Amino acid sequence: MKILLATGNHGKVKEIKEFYNEFEIYALNEILEPFEIVEDGKTFKENALIKARAVFEKLKEKNLQDEFVVLSDDSGISVEAIDWRPGIFSARYSGENATDATNRAKVISELNSLNLSQSKAFYTACIAVVSKFGEFSAHGFMHGKVINEERGEHGFGYDFMFIPDGFSQTIGELPIEIKLKISHRTKGLTIAKHILDILSRIISQKIWKIWKKFY
Repeated sequence: MKILLATGNHGKVKEIKEFYNEFEIYALNEILEPFEIVEDGKTFKENALIKARAVFEKLKEKNLQDEFVVLSDDSGISVEAIDWRPGIFSARYSGENATDATNRAKVISELNSLNLSQSKAFYTACIAVVSKFGEFSAHGFMHGKVINEERGEHGFGYDFMFIPDGFSQTIGELPIEIKLKISHRTKGLTIAKHILDILSRIISQKIWKIWKKFY
């Protein structure tokens, strides 16, 4: 089964390709010309579905809706000390031209302004799947704390300042294989895999022809 990822984030693409190695995974720019998607949802689920729907509509314009299932991820970090921000605004927390580095710097600055070296925090990931057979979603979470410094060389986003529960190192310091076992995205992808397995069977066995008669 072919899965088109509704993202241009290289870190996310790499993680998802490694996790779903039994499927044919394509980054957005391998199949479609990248385009702007307005993520104006109020939750991770809403934004994940907005992205997946938008990409699936583009596939339909090119008559590719029978070839691909679209998968999107909307994720972010919520920090207790700063009223559970940045949440759904994690990717653009530091403004219009935000980068991972400037976003981390803003959170660190906010912790320092509160005279805090750490705070409880958690990651959320919502995985959305859109296909001609319907829309589906799954959530994954990773709890821990953020610290007011960056440590490590692996990962992306806020990984360099996030220490998961049960560990003393940041995600950026932990081996990638450990991150892939415990991360919020992995947990969401694990649940979503049940959906993808069913879709794969439907597509490979041409059950969709029967499905079409009833739906």
